[in-house]
Amino acid sequence: MKTILHIEDNPANTILVERILEAHGYRVVHAADGESGIQAALASEPDLILIDMGLPDIDGQTVVTLLKQLPTLQGIPLVAITAWPPEQALEIARRYGLAGCLLKPIDVKTFPQQIAQFLEGRP
Repeated sequence: MKTILHIEDNPANTILVERILEAHGYRVVHAADGESGIQAALASEPDLILIDMGLPDIDGQTVVTLLKQLPTLQGIPLVAITAWPPEQALEIARRYGLAGCLLKPIDVKTFPQQIAQFLEGRP
């Protein structure tokens, strides 16, 4: 079973992602802010990390930078989930070396397929 870490401060988004992914056979680990997200990444050894770019304590870009510096997390795809305009989201994904980005609101029909593609290394 693949483990997905979801770093997100909005409870409604957390519940939505958990329900969708668990229904598709994934184990979901949640963290509500950047600091706990980094700790959860180290503890859970996820196969994929979904990260909200607008976190309450540390901005998503800084969390991504910190995660990428940790040797045990090398090679784990990081995917931004954001409500930012598409052009800005794609620029952030490119600039920070993310595997890609998903836009909010999450499309419940395509979300599982998008996650599977990120896990296979395809954006």
